[in-house]
Amino acid sequence: MLDTRFGLDRRVTLPGPLALDGGGSLAPVEIAYETYGSLHADRGNAILVCHALTGDHHVASAHPITGKPGWWARMVGPGKPIDTDRWFVICANVIGSCLGSSGPASTDPATGKPYAMTFPVITLRDMARAQAMLIDHLGIDRLFAVVGGSMGGMQVLEWAATFPDRVRSAVIIASAARHSAQNIAFHEVGRQAIMADPKWRGGDYYDSGDPPAAGLAVARMAAHITYLSEAGLTSKFGRRLQAREAKTFGFDADFQIESYLRHQGLSFTDRFDANSYLYITRAMDYFDLAEEHGGTLANAFARSQTRFCLVSFDTDWLYPTAESRAIVQALNATGAEASFVELSSPFGHDAFLLDVPELDRVVGGFLRGGRA
Repeated sequence: MLDTRFGLDRRVTLPGPLALDGGGSLAPVEIAYETYGSLHADRGNAILVCHALTGDHHVASAHPITGKPGWWARMVGPGKPIDTDRWFVICANVIGSCLGSSGPASTDPATGKPYAMTFPVITLRDMARAQAMLIDHLGIDRLFAVVGGSMGGMQVLEWAATFPDRVRSAVIIASAARHSAQNIAFHEVGRQAIMADPKWRGGDYYDSGDPPAAGLAVARMAAHITYLSEAGLTSKFGRRLQAREAKTFGFDADFQIESYLRHQGLSFTDRFDANSYLYITRAMDYFDLAEEHGGTLANAFARSQTRFCLVSFDTDWLYPTAESRAIVQALNATGAEASFVELSSPFGHDAFLLDVPELDRVVGGFLRGGRA
């Protein structure tokens, strides 16, 4: 009997092996996940929610380390756009992460020690395949929907392309079908910041109890800039000073934006693993759905019977609207059922996580059978 208590935090070890795009395989495969709502007898009301780069499976329940509400608690729950009175919602931590699923901090059964940098390099398609193993474990043949924003949206695309018969509806928010040179560049800055930290020790820092926090904090600061918009930064911070009347003519955090970024970086190190950051950003950089399907994006959806909903934001410069339009054009070329909307928001890429009522209406309406 499948336990469907709301917000149930579970972990399962699947025997595998999971074949990997980079060659080789992973076994066993540990998956951490949460479920919300009740699964119908016919198991036809399941929705998989996919998280972003630094997200986790605590989509609608408090984070066990920070105590903060789930990262999409405003979207998932009773009476909310992803209504857990109606749907059985599953959110799984991706492999490569550090919050319960197999990753570099996990124990290598061959050595009894953390994998560290011997963990295999993974792809987003590998992540989707691992999620499919979990869905099989839960006895679910076909998902009512797969939903995600940012890297979560990339996983949705992989689901639609890799398992076209298992996805009835797909919601892709603030995402893209491949990582651009600019995206890769920002990730490389973050990775180099981590690896330049003397405490990284080639990735073998777990036994020291002294991880490369400074490098990881800088990586987070650089990435966080890409999640915001210039208008949002100007409105929220401008050139205002931080708790002082005049500049110090030194290198303390004179400006509010400096203090904000430092806080974001330091708080991130309390909940995330530096090696996982390396692995997941690398997986995102390797993502190119067209390349996976003979160089033509439309080929990825050639067999799809899935309904698609795509959403972009006008101030998102990390994954701008043009990226979503390219996916829509590929879907149109195959005759797939697709709807698309660009929403206006001052929040930049992070808009999909924040209070944007229009997004709530789009997602809720689409899942109930409408169009964006």
